[in-house]
Amino acid sequence: MEFEVQDNQANNSIQGVINLQPQVNQVQAQQQEIPIKQTDLQVSSTLEESVAVTLLRDLRQIGVKLRCVLVPTMSSNNAKELRNWDLWGPLVFCLMLALTLSLSGNNDDGPGIFATIFVLIWVGSFVVTLNAQLLGGKVSFFQSVCVLGYCVFPINLGALFTLFFSFFYLKMFLVIGCFLWSTYSAVGFMKQLIPEQKRILALYPVILFYLFLSWFALIV
Repeated sequence: MEFEVQDNQANNSIQGVINLQPQVNQVQAQQQEIPIKQTDLQVSSTLEESVAVTLLRDLRQIGVKLRCVLVPTMSSNNAKELRNWDLWGPLVFCLMLALTLSLSGNNDDGPGIFATIFVLIWVGSFVVTLNAQLLGGKVSFFQSVCVLGYCVFPINLGALFTLFFSFFYLKMFLVIGCFLWSTYSAVGFMKQLIPEQKRILALYPVILFYLFLSWFALIV
């Protein structure tokens, strides 16, 4: 009689587990569907938002990355933000520098200076990125171009200041400071992605890139 009671209890336990199994499967299926639904809602909301909202979001992202360049602490948050690349910021700062230098030169030389700076920034970024990748750097093309473009901003400031000062040595001091600022910000990010034994070969073109832009900002 005792064995029969135990058998009945065991059968009831097994039956309870079997009855609960469909409920468990249903809960797991619902949990798997939640991220998909949330992703669909995010994509839908992004597609349905107005142009003004999109522009404001892009401007906020540019501001966050620009803060990482202006305060190059090289923390994990800064590195994460800079890896989340975009080309709007580099395009804006490239146009700003080309326009500033073209205005500071002669009227006849303005278009040529603008074209030279514009082409130089993009071609220089491509060459620096290609060199880093050939040396084994773990960096994507657009990530590198994004970082190099954002780090042009201090040179933008230097070129802007030179419009208001005529004393050469003061302009030279400002441009040198902005060159060191840009180089430090770019090198701090790039060196994390380059093998240690090849860092000098990879970072040397970065220094030359900003040195030429700074020299151009000084002499124009």
